[in-house]
Amino acid sequence: MAKKSMYERVLATVRGRDMVGADAFAVAMVSGGSDSCALAYLVADMVAAGELGAAVMLHVNHKLRGDASDSDAEFVAALAQSLGIPLFVCEIDVATLAAGDNMEAVARAERYKAARQAVESTCSHLGFSENAARVFTAHTADDRVENFYMRSIVGTGPGGFRAMDYCVNIDGIRVCHPLLELGRDELREFIGARSGAVRDASGALWREDATNADTDYFRAFVRHEIVPRAKQRNPRLLETLTRTMNLIADEDDMLAAQVRELLLSQVRPLGQLPSEGFVVSAGLANEPRPLARRVIDRVLLLMLGRDARIEAASIEACLDGLGNSGYVANIQGNIAVSYNKQGLRIEPMEAFRARRKKN
Repeated sequence: MAKKSMYERVLATVRGRDMVGADAFAVAMVSGGSDSCALAYLVADMVAAGELGAAVMLHVNHKLRGDASDSDAEFVAALAQSLGIPLFVCEIDVATLAAGDNMEAVARAERYKAARQAVESTCSHLGFSENAARVFTAHTADDRVENFYMRSIVGTGPGGFRAMDYCVNIDGIRVCHPLLELGRDELREFIGARSGAVRDASGALWREDATNADTDYFRAFVRHEIVPRAKQRNPRLLETLTRTMNLIADEDDMLAAQVRELLLSQVRPLGQLPSEGFVVSAGLANEPRPLARRVIDRVLLLMLGRDARIEAASIEACLDGLGNSGYVANIQGNIAVSYNKQGLRIEPMEAFRARRKKN
């Protein structure tokens, strides 16, 4: 059997995961690195073949690397022009905006705000519905494996070892990762073999971010110190762990479906907003503890936000309170957990104290 081309392999992924269609369009997020450049070329090929109705590119300049950041933007502009794909460019001073907060989380949030604006503009100008929108990112099998090892080192919650989904919903937009079954080295070979590939002023086929080599950064440490050693033991590491993570994801999806049913039957909100808290029925204690643990994890994520890190001790504290009359605990620094005849109340500490003072 003839070996499939890079395009054929990506096409199998995007078709199998409902990422494409003649009535769909893609916003390809392109930083200028090798992975995102490969994504841009492949998206252009999909549009030419009628697999996508249209495509645009989005480049977000985080203004973190001075002139190098500006040169990245210039390179992406040349790439978009070469491919005949409309380009949205957004400049965000992430360092100033973060102001001591998690810079990576702030940058990520701003990128997806920009992606939403690109989706809305494309729908307005080209006549697509938002349901037809796909935001494509250039995450690869390498990125997914790196996530797996990073979570192995620091720990993770329920379903964390699936490491990355092929498609997720972020603020109502379908975000897809069409390159998750391809390795970074393969993508670089693909670009190198492509006729007419765009080069920067130094002749490079993509832009390199120097911070990717700095092992003081956690991901770079895993990328350069952990993964290469694992590949020495198993040269097919990417393929092996991709298969393993997909099996984990299948099982996680099954458990997540059961959790959704329990959320409907065992949990009710305390107010109009998730941040106001929830009451969990004592009946949850009758469910297998792994399922109950996932329900509490989901409740706390709803309260604290998708990017919050839920502490294992917090989940166990909640489960310990089920059916335990008079139980009170303080979790995550500012969340009160208490049990009475109505059930297990999980609410902001301020609301708990106000209610106790009133009573």
